[in-house]
Amino acid sequence: MMKAVIITAPGGPEVLQVSDAEMPQPGQYEVLVEVKAAGVNRPDVFQRKGSYPAPAGVDPRIPGLEIAGVVVAKGKDVTDWNVGDRVCALIGGGGYATYAKVYQGHCLPIPDHLDFAEAASLPETVFTVWDNVFRRGKLQTGEHFLIHGGAGGIGSTAIQLASLFGAEVYSTVSSPEKATFCESLGAVKTINYKTEDFEQQLKVVGVDVILDSIGGSYFEKNIRLLNPDGRLVYINAMENAKVELNLLQLMQKRILLTGSTLRSRDREFKQILRDEIWSQVWPKLNTGHFKPTIYQVLPFAEAPEAHRLMEDSSVLGKIVLSF
Repeated sequence: MMKAVIITAPGGPEVLQVSDAEMPQPGQYEVLVEVKAAGVNRPDVFQRKGSYPAPAGVDPRIPGLEIAGVVVAKGKDVTDWNVGDRVCALIGGGGYATYAKVYQGHCLPIPDHLDFAEAASLPETVFTVWDNVFRRGKLQTGEHFLIHGGAGGIGSTAIQLASLFGAEVYSTVSSPEKATFCESLGAVKTINYKTEDFEQQLKVVGVDVILDSIGGSYFEKNIRLLNPDGRLVYINAMENAKVELNLLQLMQKRILLTGSTLRSRDREFKQILRDEIWSQVWPKLNTGHFKPTIYQVLPFAEAPEAHRLMEDSSVLGKIVLSF
């Protein structure tokens, strides 16, 4: 048996409780990781509330989409990793536990200069940003990139990577503190959406790629703001998923409208992402040009508090649970 943070019923943070759970057994191509830290992400909150079901084969009671730890066992056909390796990994669920099984192709080595908490903050956000900003959004050197809500885990990763790959980065924020934080990561301009209109502020410079998790009233502004051949990428729709689209405007500006979710994608697709990240992002991490942004590390027994913080708009970067 192992210890795990269990969703006892759909509801508020208080439904998260530490309990005993059955130890996972690694399959033919899987490794068993002794979890030292687990990243906390907004999908974990949605799962806790009962609005984001776990995929088949994943224990729906245990949230957690990214972990860092040490390989303690492996399936008979695992070739990428050995017992004792320090790895971080993207998983379909079950990260809030002292042990987790992971497909070998979804693991990445932890650089020597990173601790487990820093490493655990990376997989979910880096996989998401790489897929949506660089593969789907096709962000290029010299282009203008707008990320809505740049101070969170996804945003802080997107700002850093887009800047490192030569884009000019803009971000919407909700406070002066978040503006300072985003600018420290590489944003050339921030717009406080509580006091300023991002469309008005950026229409002079124009934007080539937008990463949006808001939807709703942002949609039409995004379309108007995009340059010809611009790309609008959605990873959530927190305000409203139903919007109106002027098809003529879409056609006239040749806008590419796309979006994705990561958790439900098959393991082969995620391995492709892992391979690209290992070869193109990890070298920047190893040189210190890209760094994890940790807001707070909490003991795993304080998972309810971690979720309360996730639902608080003051978070800068990532929240991590330690084991």
